[in-house]
Amino acid sequence: MNRVYVCSCFGITEQQVKQHAEDGACSPRQIASACKAGTDCGSCVRRIQALLGRGACPRRAPAEQGRPVPARIEAVEDLDEAA
Repeated sequence: MNRVYVCSCFGITEQQVKQHAEDGACSPRQIASACKAGTDCGSCVRRIQALLGRGACPRRAPAEQGRPVPARIEAVEDLDEAA
């Protein structure tokens, strides 16, 4: 069996990164949470990004990213009453 190591600090292989991606990890940070790859010297982060590919996961809504979501204003009249 030929093992291609992505993270030599923690002995994480390409296959392990791909498996974590199949299990739902969409970013190098999520891969790091799953197996520590990329958390020591950081030299493997670009390789992890390449393995994940662009557009591998859908974009999250602002609320899921921890950013405030602006309230929706239903009518301009509501603004006049508030002023």
